[in-house]
Amino acid sequence: MILVLIGYMGSGKSTIGKALAKSLSYRFLDLDDYISEQESASVSEIFKTKGEIYFRKKEMTHLKAILNAEEDTVLALGGGTPCYGNNMSIITESDNVKSFYLKLSIPNLVTRLSKEKDHRPLISHLQTKEDLTEFIGKHLFERSAYYSEADHVLVTDHKTPQEIIEAIETQLI
Repeated sequence: MILVLIGYMGSGKSTIGKALAKSLSYRFLDLDDYISEQESASVSEIFKTKGEIYFRKKEMTHLKAILNAEEDTVLALGGGTPCYGNNMSIITESDNVKSFYLKLSIPNLVTRLSKEKDHRPLISHLQTKEDLTEFIGKHLFERSAYYSEADHVLVTDHKTPQEIIEAIETQLI
């Protein structure tokens, strides 16, 4: 079985994914890290040198390959992955895949991401909390239709990682 974690940047996909994989004795993959490893370049380097279209094509290719693997895996997607090409259809139509949208409110995303701004190229240029709030709000508005196609939507505000993991594991029974 492959468990796919979907959500906005800062929603906890990697943190929850690593702990969930450990709990289930699955392997953990972060799609962006996997692409970086396969391409021998960081995501931002790929965007700069080869462009977003190249990246999105590689993203889809690697996503398909991972979803077709036989190995039990927890896969954390990049925040934009579900929104490009037919990636969400690929996920939802795969027999051995269950997807989970880790839904975090805008205020909680702002709180988390304001601490990580310097490490996130997409938001590093935003100067104020208001700018960050507006940016996230617009992005979530555009992306929420894709995210909501996940098999399960988990509201994660005010939940510990363990509570989120238990909620996911309950859906697997």
